[in-house]
Amino acid sequence: MSRIGKKPVELPKGVSATVSGQSVEVKGPKGTRSFTATDDVTITLEGNEIVVKPRGTSKRARQQWGMVRSMVENLTIGVTTGFKKEMEIQGVGYRAAMAGNVLKLSLGYSHEVNFEVPAGVTVATPKQTEIVVEGIDQQLVGQVAANIREWRQPEPYKGKGIRYKGEFIFRKEGKKK
Repeated sequence: MSRIGKKPVELPKGVSATVSGQSVEVKGPKGTRSFTATDDVTITLEGNEIVVKPRGTSKRARQQWGMVRSMVENLTIGVTTGFKKEMEIQGVGYRAAMAGNVLKLSLGYSHEVNFEVPAGVTVATPKQTEIVVEGIDQQLVGQVAANIREWRQPEPYKGKGIRYKGEFIFRKEGKKK
């Protein structure tokens, strides 16, 4: 039995949901999100809760049960509070700035890196060494943050690069004489 799948997803105030077949559409103060589940589960709207149940006892049905419930819960979280990834830049001369819809990164290369921010995500730079990625789609927010981090991942000797806030970088000792 899926411990996660058994719990119903409660809809907070100001959030409405419509279930038609295998698709769920959730509307909230931040926007609208939808998700289409596989045929291995049944999704029903009971009052102010969305209930997910497996169709049968196959391994795939049990796997999809918890996963679909988590996806539906992420829809409700996204339209109410949204998702946020905070990143910090470490290194001498490394900085970030927003110019319209383009994130300009100075990361020690011979040129500035221009990162085009996709639709559905907002990127802000409260300080020159901080980047905040926000949106209602958890997958898209995480992917944009990973794409930004990919330009200069933190290296283990001095710790220079772009890292997630609170991320631990294992430090190595340099060469000895």
